[in-house]
Amino acid sequence: MTADAALVIRGLSKRYPTPDGELRILEGVDLALERGSALAIVGPSGAGKSTLLYVLGALDTPTEGTVTLLSENPHAMNPTQQAAFRNRHVGFVFQDHHLLPQCTVLENVLIPTLAGEGATAEMEQRARKLLGRVGLSARLDHLPAKLSGGERQRVAVCRALIHQPTLLLADEPTGNLDRASAEAVGTLLLELHREQNTILMCVTHSLDLANRFPRRLELRDGHLRDI
Repeated sequence: MTADAALVIRGLSKRYPTPDGELRILEGVDLALERGSALAIVGPSGAGKSTLLYVLGALDTPTEGTVTLLSENPHAMNPTQQAAFRNRHVGFVFQDHHLLPQCTVLENVLIPTLAGEGATAEMEQRARKLLGRVGLSARLDHLPAKLSGGERQRVAVCRALIHQPTLLLADEPTGNLDRASAEAVGTLLLELHREQNTILMCVTHSLDLANRFPRRLELRDGHLRDI
């Protein structure tokens, strides 16, 4: 483990009880990542890739082990503290964009700010800048139904980055996109991650996307392995 790692995972395990006994998803995962790291995780369906992201993002709890981000363990916090920590320090990009259909592009990007001080002028300016960066300046007032799949996912990336999170978690971010859109979204994820110096962790079945990352790991039988 490096001393200056912003994300440290130690002995992380996740198990679920079933009628046939305990189902082991993650088993003793250790990992440390510094700011600016970009990691792709591949593995067979059902291996626990999404579960790992949910535990790291404090959407699920570990059975054993610890996760510390910026020297804080979100799983040791009460629900209110945990939600505030997650909103401020973790950004999520899912396979489905999860945009609110009744909100405009700009409003969707600003949604995470509503849990804090609100959509201030500074936050709105930041949202406009991010949307311009991904080529959507002319779409600010459009509803999601008026956008292509690739455009919706670009909005989702901007929303995930509105608070300049330390940790950006992407769960099959190109899984629902055609090849050209997938390539564009993958490029934007990596470029914006570098510009903002985030830790980017992406789980994917796409070897094309995974091979663009400087580091790749495989999750199999509950363990992370170099590939």
